Amino acid sequence: MTSPTQELSDVGVSIWLDDLSRDRINSGSLQSLIANRNVVGVTTNPTIFASALATGQSYGPQIAELAASGASVTDAVFAATTDDVAAACDIFRPVYERTNGRDGRVSIEVEPTLAFDAAATVAQAKQLFARVGRDNVMIKIPATREGLGAITAVLAEGISVNVTLIFSLERYAEVIDAYLAGLEQAQSNGHDLSTIHSVASFFVSRVDTEIDKRLVAIATDEALSLKSKAGVANARLAYELFEQKFSTERALTLASAGANLQRPLWASTGVKDPALPDTLYVTELAAPDTVNTMPEKTLEATFDHAPVHGDAVSGTYDDARNVLAEIEKMGISIVEVTTLLEREGVDKFIVSWNELLDIVTAAMGTAR
Repeated sequence: MTSPTQELSDVGVSIWLDDLSRDRINSGSLQSLIANRNVVGVTTNPTIFASALATGQSYGPQIAELAASGASVTDAVFAATTDDVAAACDIFRPVYERTNGRDGRVSIEVEPTLAFDAAATVAQAKQLFARVGRDNVMIKIPATREGLGAITAVLAEGISVNVTLIFSLERYAEVIDAYLAGLEQAQSNGHDLSTIHSVASFFVSRVDTEIDKRLVAIATDEALSLKSKAGVANARLAYELFEQKFSTERALTLASAGANLQRPLWASTGVKDPALPDTLYVTELAAPDTVNTMPEKTLEATFDHAPVHGDAVSGTYDDARNVLAEIEKMGISIVEVTTLLEREGVDKFIVSWNELLDIVTAAMGTAR
């Protein structure tokens, strides 16, 4: 019997795990997921690392050593997280080589406090890339307006980028343009375009959570019939935009020079509403040339019982537009919602970043 995760891979979906910790690395769990769950990459963020350092037992010796050396808290966080990412990159190296760099990727994010400072984002992206020292690392940069220029500048250096916190179609179009501009500059700088990869992380479940809250407040039968449809509709239209933008003369010219597609990555794919199928944001967004980054709970549910029925996205665009149009008729502004979610997304990562600093501060204090 073919597993649902294999079926998903056969559609053209790359399964990336949305989690990383030193305990997962050292225990062999990560290697097992590669071997048994079709996992071909990993994404991280400040929330994931805060959880890892709060609960993991493997960081003590390194934190103690850093404390004894007089390292600052931010330097300790930088060292611990980049060491984890480097170790994960080594585990994924065979996948990276087998897929010619398409997969086998491990993402690490710039400090979320830099999300509105392009120059500082570029500087730290270069530092992270140099510190990890693996060419299968991806640097995550938030898709704020200020982040767009940083995305272009980092790609121009030949560094692969995971663009995160994308909620709106308008911002996604700007992200693709930033990617193409980065490739053009990289080409001018003499970089081999075939070695540069990127994904655009389009968030799904958070859209449903915010819009569903507003639909419930309206409480009419028509409003309630639209619950839990916005996230998938919004993402499906993002895929349509992906198809359109990478069919332009500009994109095709770059492709002829060896450039890769910037694949859509479905993020925030854990279902928040327990009334929904637990693999909703996996099966309904299965499509070629996509990545789905899953928390382990969603990954295991997918492996166990996801009803994968091939490409679930192509040809659904009119229906998706109708869903969003009906939501707008309810007096809910999609633009307002996605703008709010971008700001909240940055704020939530800043909260997690501060928690991470507090956790390491306490650990270094104990070590001293």
